[in-house]
Amino acid sequence: MNLQQVKQRFEIIGNSPQLNRALEVAIQVAPTDISVLVTGESGTGKEIIPQVIHNLSTRKHKQYIAVNCGAIPEGTIDSELFGHEKGSFTGAVGHRQGYFEVADGGTIFLDEVAELPMQTQVRLLRVLETGEFMRVGSSKMYKTNVRVVAATNENMQKAVASGKFREDLYYRLSTVPISLPPLRERGDDIHLLFRKFASDFSEKYRMPTVRLTMDAVALINHYQWPGNIRQLRNVVEQISIIETERELDAATLQQYLTPIQPKSTMLSTTESMDSINERELMYKFLFDMKKDLTELKKLVVEIINKGDKFAVSGEQVELINRLYNDIEAPLLEPTKLIAPTTPDVLLPQDMMDATQQVDDAYEVHEVVEESLSLEDQEKDLIKKALEKHRGRRKNAAQELGISERTLYRKIKEYNLSE
Repeated sequence: MNLQQVKQRFEIIGNSPQLNRALEVAIQVAPTDISVLVTGESGTGKEIIPQVIHNLSTRKHKQYIAVNCGAIPEGTIDSELFGHEKGSFTGAVGHRQGYFEVADGGTIFLDEVAELPMQTQVRLLRVLETGEFMRVGSSKMYKTNVRVVAATNENMQKAVASGKFREDLYYRLSTVPISLPPLRERGDDIHLLFRKFASDFSEKYRMPTVRLTMDAVALINHYQWPGNIRQLRNVVEQISIIETERELDAATLQQYLTPIQPKSTMLSTTESMDSINERELMYKFLFDMKKDLTELKKLVVEIINKGDKFAVSGEQVELINRLYNDIEAPLLEPTKLIAPTTPDVLLPQDMMDATQQVDDAYEVHEVVEESLSLEDQEKDLIKKALEKHRGRRKNAAQELGISERTLYRKIKEYNLSE
């Protein structure tokens, strides 16, 4: 089957050289059992490549199973892929076949493969190398003959370098790599896809087809499309339903396009999400630190205003000591703090200079830049959240304002026990 026949059969729109090259490679490797790794940004249509490979292979009459690895909870993914025995865990009321057993003789598509936990990566590597696997809770070895096609929108080299993904598994999966281009690099394909979607939605909603003026065509060709084909399809559907005029100019179309950063400053999906999650954690720490410093300033001013002798509760002394240890810049001389042996303790008067010292330290950014180990503070913040919620990652992640997956990665990175 040639390239044009494949495009017609699978309703693939476009003629860009990168797209054609990806399809040519898929056609060439389909008759073999070689593992394939499909890479590309989210929304580029990576799921079509394993369908082409399976349907053009000798396995086309057997099972084809698509698995979204990022959508299956970590605790159950081994059971989903490899099956389990009765009683192997709570709720396992009977034995169950996994996808690798069900798809014997066929093809498994592992989407978002970079999200697989390390333990599952070890099991997957064994299946790829020997065709053997064990169900969860079983000591019996099973055999399967499955063709694996994987896909990811992550930078796999970085995932391997950071220890998130096994290097041997990466090379085993990517025997043949296929890369799909982002929509912004596909030139005239953008307008072709727009017309295809417009025709589809015209038929679906029984209304005239939306068309674009020349300036609107120029706009979609120069727009960066961060959501790729998925975003374009969504935009066309919105326009088809909302707009009464069937011919759209650039000014009208612009209302449906999300403002984005210039192309040169755009980050990859993974890099962007990681940096956002880490910034959220740092900002939370900084805000908490500023709040504590504000409380300390009020406390010291209140203390000084009381005169020669004044009472300070054990809780207040603990706050001062904690802040002193955190910022490593003495707001108060530690020798002047009396350990709380009773509910209230006394502090000497010699603290008049403390107010000025607190004022000097009040600018949080300066203190943090000079003294804080942000990594240590992040680790401590995560540890306290886990202790507070008794190891429940979901609740701890909600308190920290980050995703559960990011929290899991941080726990592994800092070697924290839950």
